[in-house]
Formats: sequence, C-alpha cells, structure tokens
Amino acid sequence: MTVLDRREFLGSSTLAAAALLAPRAFAVAAQAETPSEPIHCGVMGLGRGLAHVNAILGSKTAKLSYICDVDKNRLDGGMKQVETKKPEKMPTPIGDFRKMLDDPKLNAVFIATCNHWHAPATILACTAGKHVYVEKPGSHNAYEGELMVAAARKNKRTVQMGNQRRTWPGVKEGIQKLRDGAIGKVLYARCWYNASRGSIGKGKPAPVPATLDYDLWQGPAPERPYKDNLIPYNWHWHWHYGGGELANNGIHALDVARWGLGVDYPTTVSFVGNRYHFDDDQETPDTGAAVFHFGSVGCTWEVSSCHPRKAEKNPFVAFYGTEGSIHVDGTGYTMYDLKGEKIGEGKGEAGEREHIQNFLDCILSGQRPNSEIEEGQKSTLLCHLGNISYRTGRVIHFNPQTRKIVNDTDAEKYWRREYRPGWEPQV
Repeated sequence: MTVLDRREFLGSSTLAAAALLAPRAFAVAAQAETPSEPIHCGVMGLGRGLAHVNAILGSKTAKLSYICDVDKNRLDGGMKQVETKKPEKMPTPIGDFRKMLDDPKLNAVFIATCNHWHAPATILACTAGKHVYVEKPGSHNAYEGELMVAAARKNKRTVQMGNQRRTWPGVKEGIQKLRDGAIGKVLYARCWYNASRGSIGKGKPAPVPATLDYDLWQGPAPERPYKDNLIPYNWHWHWHYGGGELANNGIHALDVARWGLGVDYPTTVSFVGNRYHFDDDQETPDTGAAVFHFGSVGCTWEVSSCHPRKAEKNPFVAFYGTEGSIHVDGTGYTMYDLKGEKIGEGKGEAGEREHIQNFLDCILSGQRPNSEIEEGQKSTLLCHLGNISYRTGRVIHFNPQTRKIVNDTDAEKYWRREYRPGWEPQV
C-alpha cells in the first residue's frame, strides 16, 4: 500500500478490526492450540530484535519466517546477519508487520519496537491468532496494559514479556531464598539504576530519510513532524512515544522487587526528580526517586542516568528482612546477615535465549510462561504510576481492588493516550 492508501484503509476501521487483516488471518485462531514444530516466527523491530533473531536461529523448535522493520537499512542489516549465521534459513523481509499476520503458517510474533507500538502490535497479533513475545515495558500506558491482557485471554494466546530475569537461574534461586525465609520476614526492597548518558541535543526539522517509513513508525501515535534527534533511540525520552528511564530500565528492577516482595498492586506511589544535567529536548527526568507502598511492604527505585556514581557500590535490587538482606545483582544474588557478613550466594546463566525458549516451550505445552503478560504488566503499571506522579507533581493513590487511581482527575488523564484516528486498539 502507498502511505495515502494505508491512511484511508486505517481510517475506516479500528486497530483490531477485521478490515486491517485479510479474512483468513482470523481463521488462525481456530487452529489447534498446539502448533506442530517448528514454530514459525516473525520478528518486528531490528534493533533490540536482533537478539530475538539470534535466539530463534539457535532454537531447535523455531523457524525464522519473517523479519520486519520500517527502516530499510535495518531490514537489510538483519538479512545480512541471518545470512552470515544461517544462510540456509533466510526469512522473508517486510516493512509492514501486518503482512506477516496474514500468513496462516505463522505461529508467533516477536515485538521489539518503540514503546508506543508494543501494545497495539500485541493486540493485533493476538487477534490474528498469533502468540506474542513483547519486549519490556510492553505498554505505553496503563490502559494498554489492560487491553493486552484482555487480548491474550480472549484469543487464548501465549504472551510473554521480555523481562528476562524471571528465567535466570541465579535470580530465581535468590527469590526462592526469600520465599524460604532465609532473611526472615521480607519488609522492603531498594532498586538502583546509574548510567552516563549524554545530552540528546535540540532537534531540528529535517526531511524524513528515504529509507524510513516514518508514517508507519508513528503508527498509533498522533502524527508529529520528523526531527533529526528522535530516531533510533531518543524517542525513549519523549512522553509521546516512551516512558523515560523508569519504563526503559526501571521496569527490570521493579519487576524483581515486586516478585521478591510477593505483591501485586501498590496503594500509593510518588516520584520526585527532574532533568537536571542538560538543557535539551529530553522531557523525562534523568535523576530522581520513586517510592511504592504496598500496605505491609514497600520499595524504592532511584535513578541517576547521566552520572554513573561509581563511588557508590549499590546492587541492582536489595531486599531487607528481619534477619538479614539479599542483594540481587548481575546474574545472581548475595545473602548477608544483620551484621553485614556474607552468608550465601548464587549465580547462573543470563541472556535472552532461555527466556525466549521458555516462551516457545509454553506455546507447545500450553503452560504459563515465566513472565506471562498479566504478571509483566503488573510491574509495568508501577512505572506508569511513577511517571504519572512525576508529571502531576503529587502522590498517586491507587485502589488495588478496582485497579484505578483514586479521586484524581488530573492523574487519570495520563491513564491512557490519544491515538491517531483509526488506530485505537480494541479487543
């Protein structure tokens, strides 16, 4: 389709409506729940998605059928990578991922795009009868997280989120130590993220590169003019497309913290910070602290993304109990008593392959994956609520029973986003 044709096409339908897909795509949902091996896979987004490509190529139960990117240079680079590693397993390259959804042989879609595409692509893939592996944070806003879970349930699809520590043996062992009472009753967790990011500068209007389908890159997000410092990475720091460092890296630590604390939803959330280090286009904070209260336990996440703070030796996540602490860091954990003496440790393998294989195995077995989308979105919700607190400048009160913000119309405005006409996700 031309860009004009695509807009007219989308304008007459909703994102999950039948008009977006050829009729036979919906027949896929009626196929047997367990596909025969190999599992035919397609990867959308060839930045982070190249790790997915490698994992699929190395799997004995999967076949790479498609790779997709809106940037022709990245698409060509992806094809060259496959040719170098597995020339006998060359996939079909496409620019518009919806084309692969029309293939009845395709079983699973891997989504490694910008945040604003995560949920709409997941919902569309589930509606087409495909299983989904979606990168963190999985949703651009809290409303989309609800829709993703609903789409997975309605279409009976396996959906895994890419917070890989749920599969790492060393981290799992550390969490089990918490469960077993190794440090007594667990009361609190603290998380840190430090980095040395530079300025993103101030972007200028520029012609869209000939290799980039910027219309499709924007997809569900309301249109904005192209500028020269947005793609491929700095969209993270614009609320229109991303969720700042909290949704970029905070999700990993907060998922481990919530997992170890054994909690689901908070009652109050706050985030105080700012963009302190540079005067540029970044809208999200580079420094700050988020605090989450769950009733009987709590946790914090502290960020310093432009100053590495190398003099401070903090772990990724620290758990504090009545009889000691457990630090989860790297590929495992270290356990300390109340005097600070080390009393145990454990490590294990790390990376994407095992987490992706868990997803593939669960497609075949029908079992629940290690980071099933509902569990993953509980952690992502912490990021959304933290960002809402930052943007409103006040503490957010949340009702775990109704799963809604309490009596705050200004905060509720950030629960969902506006969509480009015709792109509103529906289940």
